[in-house]
This record gives sequence, C-alpha cells and structure tokens, in this order.
Amino acid sequence: MSLLILFNKPFGVLSQFTDKGTEGSPRATLSDFISEKDVYPAGRLDRDSEGLLLLTDDGKLQAKLSNPKFKEPKTYLVQVEGTPDDAALTALAQGIVLKDGLTKPAEARRVAEPLWLWPRTPPIRVRQAIPDTWIELTLREGRNRQVRRMTAHVGHPTLRLIRVRIGSYTLEGIPQGEWTKRNV
Repeated sequence: MSLLILFNKPFGVLSQFTDKGTEGSPRATLSDFISEKDVYPAGRLDRDSEGLLLLTDDGKLQAKLSNPKFKEPKTYLVQVEGTPDDAALTALAQGIVLKDGLTKPAEARRVAEPLWLWPRTPPIRVRQAIPDTWIELTLREGRNRQVRRMTAHVGHPTLRLIRVRIGSYTLEGIPQGEWTKRNV
C-alpha cells in the first residue's frame, strides 16, 4: 500500500521540506506542518497559493498525480479583481494564448464566496472602487503560475488562489494547515 497525504497548505508555505540557499530563512516549509517521513509532493502549489497539496511515498503514484499526460483535473477557487463577464469566462474555458503557448480547454464559472472559507493572513488588498469576484476554474494541465497568468490575460488579476480538488481528492473537511493521510 502507498501512503497519500492530503494537506491544506496555508498561504506563504513553500511546497518543499527545506528552504535551501536561505539558511536561517523565516519562510515556512512543509517540514513545519508534516511529520511523516519519506513523503514527497505530487506537484507544486506556489508559495502565494493555498489549498490542497498531495504528498506520497510512492513514485508511481506521484507521477500519476502530477504528470499532465494523466490529465488529473485540478479545480481552483480564484478571487479575481473586477467582475469577469461571459466573454472572459468563455476565453478562460476555450484556452488562452500565453507566452508558452495555448492553454488546454478548461471549465470556468462565477461562484459565490465559499461559506467555509478561512481568513487569509495577510489579507488580500482591497480596492473600494473595484469589486472582486470568485470563479471556479478546472484545468487539466499545470504550467507555472498558469491560473494567475490566465486571469490576468482576460483583465482580472488573481487576488487569492485556493486549490480545492485534484482528481477525486478534495480539500473538504481538512482545516487550513492540517493534513490527513490515506493508504491507497
């Protein structure tokens, strides 16, 4: 059996166990939260992103979960600046031409702010003259900072990014900074 950890990564935590090159750095890493030995992240989640991060002790499972060729869908809740219209959501869904090429088709829709949402520390910047909106975005690829680049491209910069699902694994029931483990 393989060990799988579902971790609700807080904002500001690196998706690695050490912060090499910055000895004495105050930056938080996975080692500040995860006590299990010999597990490694299956994919990454940027330091300024929150939510579901999977870790495993099984290399084959790690590859299956993180390699785009297996097409595990990843769903994000994204708080964006402004209110994306239907044309912006359609563009996100059909694919955006970024510097590294056309993104694959995605699913995009406006959603209400989740009732279960924890406060972010530090809070996002708020502009009184510009509203913000939550969208749900499901991707089947994982380029560097892809969600942020896509929303910026359609004129709605990302203010907050929370991954809530990877394939059949969800963040549901896992408090921020906590984790649960499963044998798979």
